[in-house]
Amino acid sequence: MEKYSAYRDPGTGVQPFLPLVPPPPNLLVKLSIPLAFLVGAVRTAAVLVLLIVHLILVQVVSIIFIPVPILHRFVTHIFTAFTARLSLAVLGVFWISVDNVTRKRGRGVKDIEAWRPRAGDIIVSNWVSWVEILWLAFRFNPIFVLPVAESGPSPAPTLTSEAISHTPGRRTGTGSANITATSRAITARAPILGFRQVSLVSVLRLTGSMPATPTSGPYQNLEDIRKLAGRPIAVFPECTTSNGRALLRFADVFQQKVPVRGYNVFVMCVRYDPPTRFATTLAHSIPTALNPLSHLFSVATSLAPQAVSIRLLAPSESPGSQLFLASEVLTGSNENDQLADACAALIAQIGKMKRTGMGWEDKVSFLQLFHRKEKR
Repeated sequence: MEKYSAYRDPGTGVQPFLPLVPPPPNLLVKLSIPLAFLVGAVRTAAVLVLLIVHLILVQVVSIIFIPVPILHRFVTHIFTAFTARLSLAVLGVFWISVDNVTRKRGRGVKDIEAWRPRAGDIIVSNWVSWVEILWLAFRFNPIFVLPVAESGPSPAPTLTSEAISHTPGRRTGTGSANITATSRAITARAPILGFRQVSLVSVLRLTGSMPATPTSGPYQNLEDIRKLAGRPIAVFPECTTSNGRALLRFADVFQQKVPVRGYNVFVMCVRYDPPTRFATTLAHSIPTALNPLSHLFSVATSLAPQAVSIRLLAPSESPGSQLFLASEVLTGSNENDQLADACAALIAQIGKMKRTGMGWEDKVSFLQLFHRKEKR
């Protein structure tokens, strides 16, 4: 939509926040609308029942195992895996393609190691939807953390695309790569002060939202959370969701150089198929009042199976490996957070995604414009 052209990344030509629109409906789609709404209502009700079951199992039944922490973690993982995976199946996500990948090519490449994140390890992923949240809960039952920013973003002086320092996409001078965005001020980075631990239900509810501020409640340094963690920690350095077409600019959430020491870093990338006439996109970039219930219902009305692709980078090639060579990955000069920059480059490579120069700070102003336009 041209009315949102100011939020097209000048380096790649991608609009990373705009919801993906399915093709125009044909006659068959129109005739199937009553069936789609019926299926959607049944599926949504089933997921809400599973939510209640999850709360009962994890918040009530699991209490009796608290005196034995190891047993408590095991039981809660079993309960969470059951409700999370069943919820995805109810919504039509029957099969999730999970590939263990390596950056190395050609002969001599050994078998790729399996993922075995332990307590205190960090899982780094791009963030597109609440669907990968459920998948992570199903596979690893990690501790979910959400960032706390120093304050809301403040616009810097208006710049042309030539003045933007970080435009990792190609510039050909033609097509979408030559589209500029000069009508909007480029937002400056807002420092990330720390993180707050949230439950599975809370992170689902906050999918697509902006980082909290210090007034929202207590927060901790990520390293302090990691040292006391009894499970792996899932971190989303984009700090909010995109529409999945490209990576947002990673915030300086780690403040770490690479390779890291004392723990392992596991890097993953999630991709979703674009919407079709019979299947809504799983990407969820715009939060709503009853987040994410409205998007969940939209997904539930899909009459075609949904496709999810997840790629897991071999641990030996991650920034947690002591054999990791930063020079092979890092191309920028982000000395403040080499780990975040390295993870962004690796996710873009294994997921074959473009990196944009737009961050969560830009999405704040985009959402203001989006809601204002939609009300008209």
